[in-house]
Amino acid sequence: MTTSTYKRVLLKVSGEALMGTKQFGHDYDTIRAIADDIKAVVKLGVEVCIVAGGGNIYRGSDASLLGMERAAADYMGMLATIINALALQSIMESINIHTRVLSAIPMASICEPYIRRKAKRHMEKKRVVIFAAGTGNPFFTTDSAAVLRAIEMNCDLLLKGTQVDGIYDSDPLKNPDAIKYDRITYSDILKDNLQVMDMAAIALARENKLPIKVFSIKEKGNFLKVLQGQGDYTKIQ
Repeated sequence: MTTSTYKRVLLKVSGEALMGTKQFGHDYDTIRAIADDIKAVVKLGVEVCIVAGGGNIYRGSDASLLGMERAAADYMGMLATIINALALQSIMESINIHTRVLSAIPMASICEPYIRRKAKRHMEKKRVVIFAAGTGNPFFTTDSAAVLRAIEMNCDLLLKGTQVDGIYDSDPLKNPDAIKYDRITYSDILKDNLQVMDMAAIALARENKLPIKVFSIKEKGNFLKVLQGQGDYTKIQ
């Protein structure tokens, strides 16, 4: 297939996905592979925006459990997402993908502030927009930021790239007998408390009827395949 039924999509990339096989930081071969996958989708004429997590550098929720004040820890996590956004931008620009980083926390020296109308205009000009700093507020995860930005940008689909190929009834990395769902409803995720995204993100997606596909970003070319309804993934709707 050489076409897509989706005009505009948001890709959520976890910070952990940017580590590759490392324990911390960035694996540049992994980021380059993700950039190549994004370029293949852009070539179809699909408008793409991205939300990057920060877990490869700093996790505010973990720090708060160790005694740090939660709001301060979350702001530190937001700064980690800006580092990841700049890393993605640099590698994507090196393979001729035109990008813009827009931060919910103004940092005029290194990126643009998030303005919804400006972000939409960048996408209309076929630039890949990378949203950084989450929602700009503590107590909200980058999953919630991804759903919020997808709704604000009028995206047709949110794709969450993870370390596994979909949603299971338990952790497939710990339970070899875990059962994978091909499709699942928002309500079932909330009812069963499945840890694929935080509950606020799922509730917001349900309220706005935003479809979500969860897939493994580790497999090269998977972003394009899943966008076209191929490969392994779980669809939430």
